[in-house]
Amino acid sequence: MEFSAKQIAEMLNGTIEGNVGATVSKLSKIEEGEPGSISFLANPLYTHYIYSTNASIVIVNKSFIPEHPVKSTIIKVDSAENAFAKLLELYNQIKLNKVGISKQCYIAETAKVGEKAYIGEFAFIGENAVIGNNVKIYPQVYIGDNTTVDDNTTIFSGVKIYSDNKVGKNCIIHSGAVIGSDGFRFALQNEENKKIAQIGNVIIEDDVEIGANCAIDRATLGSTILHKGVKFDNLIHIAHNVEIGENTFIAANNVIAGSTKVGKNCMFSGQVGIVGHLNIADNTIIAAQSGISKSITKKGEAYMGSPAFEVGKYRKSYIHFRNLDELVKRIEKLEKGEK
Repeated sequence: MEFSAKQIAEMLNGTIEGNVGATVSKLSKIEEGEPGSISFLANPLYTHYIYSTNASIVIVNKSFIPEHPVKSTIIKVDSAENAFAKLLELYNQIKLNKVGISKQCYIAETAKVGEKAYIGEFAFIGENAVIGNNVKIYPQVYIGDNTTVDDNTTIFSGVKIYSDNKVGKNCIIHSGAVIGSDGFRFALQNEENKKIAQIGNVIIEDDVEIGANCAIDRATLGSTILHKGVKFDNLIHIAHNVEIGENTFIAANNVIAGSTKVGKNCMFSGQVGIVGHLNIADNTIIAAQSGISKSITKKGEAYMGSPAFEVGKYRKSYIHFRNLDELVKRIEKLEKGEK
């Protein structure tokens, strides 16, 4: 789609300096701007690019005063960064606004599909599944029997959602994610490991985003739960009966073992491992590559290390660790009676 400077200024509540009729059909970085594109300037380190960019329109802060001639049309707003973020969101909505059901998908006769849904080629919708209004299901998605996907949720290509699961409103599930696979539970019987049946499900509440190639295991009994507003990066494994509190953010390569309960508003950096049957308090921050082996009961604390402990104590201990070789040499000299 093509937009004029006037239309964009009206959307962003901005003022125009330059050609009101300038038009754009794509977005670009300011250093890579080309005719027909719109960019923004927020970081002062990039100011020099505004004098050389070929972008047709550049969004700037109201405080910006050019020191040299600018060939691009300028739109001045309160916050260039926030305004451009709004444009990115609008662009994404337009790009992903697919509607219609492909003749090459399969929908069971007992399934229900809401209004304005998109179901792409080779998608599979199982028995008694319920697909809400404005749901986007991209090609090669599998939705198992008795699974519910609520309004305005987007499920990208290659996602597999097993039977009996529930996905809320306004969720985004990226390619390769597997929802509702069996929890990893076995019991030793007569010197053989016997699989324990996993008959629970996964409940994903509203406004959750799950990154590419995540695995969310179904519960043994009951539910594995991702509460409202949870955001997952790529390559995360959540085991059976885990519960993740509202608005918790988890970066790539995290692994959370079975039956652990994570509180609200937590932030976990990459490659964190948490053992099973723990409780993690609200507002907990865990640094990258940390290993959590016991419950965290105090809210708002930051942890680091493996096994992890309070970040302040960890940093002090790490200073001693870095000096360990020197300390050993000093002790050896003392033992030898040397000065």
